[in-house]
Amino acid sequence: MDIFINDLASFLPNAPVDNDHIEEVLGRINNLPSRTKRRILNNNKINTRHYALDPATGRATHTNAQLTAEAVRRLRPTAGFTPADIECLCCGSASPDLAMPGHGVMVAGELRLPPCDVVTTAGICVAGVTALKYACMNVACGSVDNAVATGSEIASSYMKAGFFSAESAPAADLKKKPILGFDADFLRWMLSDGAGAAYVSGKKNDAGLCYRVEWIENRSYAGELETCMYAGGRKQADGQVQGWRQMNGSLAAAEENVFAVRQDVKLLDEHIVKTAMARALPAIAGKRKLRPESIDWYLPHYSSDYFRDRFYQGMKGAGFEIPYEKWFTNLAEVGNIGSASIYLLMEGLLKSGNLKDGDRVLCFIPESGRFSHCFMLLTVVGVR
Repeated sequence: MDIFINDLASFLPNAPVDNDHIEEVLGRINNLPSRTKRRILNNNKINTRHYALDPATGRATHTNAQLTAEAVRRLRPTAGFTPADIECLCCGSASPDLAMPGHGVMVAGELRLPPCDVVTTAGICVAGVTALKYACMNVACGSVDNAVATGSEIASSYMKAGFFSAESAPAADLKKKPILGFDADFLRWMLSDGAGAAYVSGKKNDAGLCYRVEWIENRSYAGELETCMYAGGRKQADGQVQGWRQMNGSLAAAEENVFAVRQDVKLLDEHIVKTAMARALPAIAGKRKLRPESIDWYLPHYSSDYFRDRFYQGMKGAGFEIPYEKWFTNLAEVGNIGSASIYLLMEGLLKSGNLKDGDRVLCFIPESGRFSHCFMLLTVVGVR
């Protein structure tokens, strides 16, 4: 059956924070200005982002569940819609408020939903689209008439100065090899807060444009490659990750700063483009008989402008070139919101006024956690 994304909504907390004021909000590590911030910001080309923090005090203004609930409340798929109409709620995030219970039920609690199907998908950037895939499958199999999927992050909670040591790559080394900046310090100038929500139904909107979901394909290379981006553990010399539960208690783990988000930059540099563009894209395009000339719009979620041309060259090398004039991005304005980013991309394009009935939109969501990637094909549907 046809599956439609009838509406999309988002919520970005507080006023946007520009590059000159990031450390005023997140704090300075050891009360010292970052040696690498300018170089990293120059590479990622992010101008503003949002934090769920009071800029004056640094205290949290929202939880992840509250951010997500606010995005859901902003959905308007039909006249008179309220969250009480939701039959299935699917929530993905890399930064839930609690280790348990699941993020989805915490969002359901914020929304005061009546009894319904609630699911949580874990992961990093792909968590938002796996939530969407579950929502689509639930509607397609006839289990429910509608579903709401979300992606959300509250990265500021672990980007504050207290989560980091003074270790960072020297600025001179960054100039020679920018990838070195993609360690813990890079993440402070990259990740931001926000939430996106999508309303999924088997029926098209009565008015306006919407997306028809043609397919959602995920490919993970976790069975072959080491962990690249992680939190809550430490990486061993043999590539294995020791989780905090294997250490001498949570207090000892906290003292070793294992809850800070880390990135194995060597693995990232070697495998992120290769697995996505040389392997996942050709496999999926072949399976789905997809040709680049059939794509009208391309929505890539890349974490930094540093990767923009690298992904493009990777696509070109795979024989699947989509020219830049078909790309749509909002990275400079909202930053990298992880699992929520694809929702804001879909919403931004849908409400841009640039779409027309029949346009085909290819979405790309890479994840460096253990190299999992998603491609999703949408068709724009108008009033008929």
